[in-house]
Amino acid sequence: MSRTSRPRRLSASLAAATLALTSLSAATAYAAPLDDAAPGPLMNYVINAKASPGHVRKVEDAVQHAGGTVLSSYREFGVVVAQSTNANFKVDVRAGRNGREVQSVGATRTAAVSEGASGLSSVDSVDETTATPVPDPRESEQWDMVQIKADQAHNVTDGSRRVLVGINDSGVDDTHPDLAPNFDARDSVSCVKNGVPDQTPGIWRPTTSPHGTHVAGTVAAARNGVGIVGVAPGVRIASVKVVNDDGFIYPEYSICGIVWAAEHHMDVTNHSYFIDPFQFWCKDNGDQGAVQEAVRRAYAWAADLGTLSVAAAGNSNYDLSNKTTDTTSPNDSTPVARTIDNNCLDMPTELPGVITVASTTQDRAKSSFSNFGLHKIDVAAPGSSILSTLPGGGYGSMSGTSMASPHVTGIAALLKSTHPWWGPRDLERALQREADDTACPTTPDARCTGTTANNAFYGEGIADALDAVHR
Repeated sequence: MSRTSRPRRLSASLAAATLALTSLSAATAYAAPLDDAAPGPLMNYVINAKASPGHVRKVEDAVQHAGGTVLSSYREFGVVVAQSTNANFKVDVRAGRNGREVQSVGATRTAAVSEGASGLSSVDSVDETTATPVPDPRESEQWDMVQIKADQAHNVTDGSRRVLVGINDSGVDDTHPDLAPNFDARDSVSCVKNGVPDQTPGIWRPTTSPHGTHVAGTVAAARNGVGIVGVAPGVRIASVKVVNDDGFIYPEYSICGIVWAAEHHMDVTNHSYFIDPFQFWCKDNGDQGAVQEAVRRAYAWAADLGTLSVAAAGNSNYDLSNKTTDTTSPNDSTPVARTIDNNCLDMPTELPGVITVASTTQDRAKSSFSNFGLHKIDVAAPGSSILSTLPGGGYGSMSGTSMASPHVTGIAALLKSTHPWWGPRDLERALQREADDTACPTTPDARCTGTTANNAFYGEGIADALDAVHR
């Protein structure tokens, strides 16, 4: 998720992408010209309104009269994403025509928009790295699959082709021999140009970051006699690219990604990241509170449509149930030490209905980097030195809660395969119920509060694929 494995500060240049201004039932893209306004940096904003087409249309009008451009409008849950160079945009959008319809407004970042103004752009070719594919199966090296009993679960099912999993990450190399058989290009997308969906062929691929490709292999590397096998090797995967060239995942990217996933009927999505530029978004009356509310609405709406979200707990060895300080935010400008509390959320992992996954070692201990917290962690899964796929046909090991989360995503995909009528809440309960209870360390650790059945390090326990498919 962060620090050791989360995509951050990527150095490659991604080809400029033609924005597919596709009209979605819940997200309509716009490209109206900016009005003349007081000069200022180009910034993106979320504006929250009542969830109805009429109210949202009035907010769209308020945005344009405040010198802004509507980038995306999510009328079903009352969120508008806008862009403006008006330095007084937050004041003007409330004060002007239809400003009374604005419930809250906040900037999505503290630095100026790096991807430029909305609009169409030319497309360059995307460079692809090359690597020598490993010709022999490497399942014997996958201790992680043994720990969660995925190897035994595969005797019951490899998963159903009806199940589609979204890899919301830095991009997936769909040419990898272990991923190509299960890849769904039709439903793949990039959201890293101002949070507007772009389906230019190949735009969902990674540049130099191997992160999303590694995650994808853990979820669904194919059973094809090559390399490794994923937790759910029979399901389909789609790439939902939400990490920009500099390694940031801004709120509008994450919102675009989860809405796209829900509208394209993805059953499960994996989120091995936190939303930038704040490690914790606080419930205040300013930018952070408005963003927290907008993101919460998007993920709740996606769950209502049938999409389960699974997310990494984070790699700061931080107690999510006892927040006190944050010295790393904002990470796109100058971090400031600040006092925080439990109203400040690591998103999307702490949002309601999102499965929060901690990391374990091969010895079933909490990984040293893994965040923890009583009633914050849902389940745990392997995340230390995990072998998986890399861009260009290669394989390699990575560590982090980013690696733990896709194990649980894969188990959720197996559950959906064996219980196709289940919704997100059913899958959530089953993941928790079938996890193997894991006690706190025998050497006392005051941070591991709770009981064997549910504690700060492992939540409901280490995820169990075999028990899940035997239900």
